[in-house]
Amino acid sequence: MTTAEQDAVAAAARGADLAAAREGTRPSPAAIWQALSHVPDPEIPVVSIVELGIVREVTWVGERLVVRVTPTYSGCPATALILQGIEEVVRGAGVAACDVETALAPAWSTDWIAPEAKAKLAAFGIAPPGPVARVDVAGISPLRRAREAVACPRCGSVHTELVAQFGSTACKALYRCSACREPFDYFKPF
Repeated sequence: MTTAEQDAVAAAARGADLAAAREGTRPSPAAIWQALSHVPDPEIPVVSIVELGIVREVTWVGERLVVRVTPTYSGCPATALILQGIEEVVRGAGVAACDVETALAPAWSTDWIAPEAKAKLAAFGIAPPGPVARVDVAGISPLRRAREAVACPRCGSVHTELVAQFGSTACKALYRCSACREPFDYFKPF
């Protein structure tokens, strides 16, 4: 699920970190962050787990590396693959002892998605989320709330319509553009 370019960059990073490990030094947290930036999201392989904001912390605690992650939601079916990808990259960087911890609080938010990832989503044909509007909706039916215009990632038109609340994954909704008539996924803000 990675491109040849991503594999080459990851291999170079792993090679440098393995050399450091052989010399008795351990990779810095920055080197681990760099290596993790090459782990693609299993459901949206054009963005990394770092760009999505899933990786929250990388730190050494004694001789153990701790990588703290927050899944996009607690029932995300891709979580097991993400954790496996993290463990593979960390081992490849020469780290023998690693704990991957899942932190569910604070809950992941689409506000954590990096701007460059939003551009990659749009180029991939997925309308990126806008900022999350934090409003008190107590007593207001979700069906009665005003919907924000969702721009088509293909032609840019805001003349779009919701087709289905759930798209290819639970975190996306299915829309159709009235201008170019193409369907597209919208990464729902939350």
